[in-house]
Amino acid sequence: MEYRVRETEDGKKLKEILRGPMQISYSALKSAKWNGEIRLNEKIAHTNAQVHAGDLISVLFPEEHPAYRLKPYDLPLKIVFEDRDLRIVDKPAGLASQSSRNHPDDSLENALYAWDGCPEPFIYRPVNRLDKGTGGLMAVARNAHSQHLLQQLLHTDRFRRIYLARTAGHPPEKKGKICLPIGKAPGATLKRMIRPDGKPSETYYRVIAEDEKHSLILLELGTGRTHQIRVHLSAVGCPIQGDFLYGQEDPAFPGCFALHSAALILTHPVTGERIHLFSLPEWAPETDASVLFMDFH
Repeated sequence: MEYRVRETEDGKKLKEILRGPMQISYSALKSAKWNGEIRLNEKIAHTNAQVHAGDLISVLFPEEHPAYRLKPYDLPLKIVFEDRDLRIVDKPAGLASQSSRNHPDDSLENALYAWDGCPEPFIYRPVNRLDKGTGGLMAVARNAHSQHLLQQLLHTDRFRRIYLARTAGHPPEKKGKICLPIGKAPGATLKRMIRPDGKPSETYYRVIAEDEKHSLILLELGTGRTHQIRVHLSAVGCPIQGDFLYGQEDPAFPGCFALHSAALILTHPVTGERIHLFSLPEWAPETDASVLFMDFH
């Protein structure tokens, strides 16, 4: 990554710029210092060096090595945004986000490994993971620094994620906020439930369409608990259609359910560019995309 020193930063030490406006974490800076490169005007520099307006700072981070060897998964992917720091993928519903014991060979991680030509090393850096049954936009950092910056933006106005859900039943109000604490279900490793000793959880929602049996709802997370949207909608009497864990299976949604990461409103962590992206699911193709970007808090 590169940075041009500003007039107001003239005379500061290099490490002040690295840890300040460049927002490099202590661990990442230490890694770059000992195993990568820190350059000032294309020359290797000590972090105590003084910088001047117009100077060019360049940082090369060393690549990490994964703890296991991936197998490639040849799957066509839809990449909706990509540069050297960030990649945003439109993940298919039913595809696991990350390789695991249950999905060692057929996850988005395996698919991106194949998509990139099976490079060695390959480091997978998801920023916002989606459940296997959830489709839509998912951000994947392309280096450790951008991942660190993006994770700091989660649940702020600089990284807004808007979801679209089709529910069996209707919420109690057309618009509102669900504030119910979420914790693990007794004896379960995956399932969550509403419980008094659970973690505080907030989900904002707005109904944008409905019929006699279903609602089409926009949602945004105020917190990031496991299965938060699924648990909250089920708790207020309108589980997501096809959600086998918190509602009922539906043959119309084999291996998935009607929850989709429909919009990302993101400030690029390195360039500062404001990015607006959207994706519509097959089960709601006629949704007006403009409603995805409206503030409904």
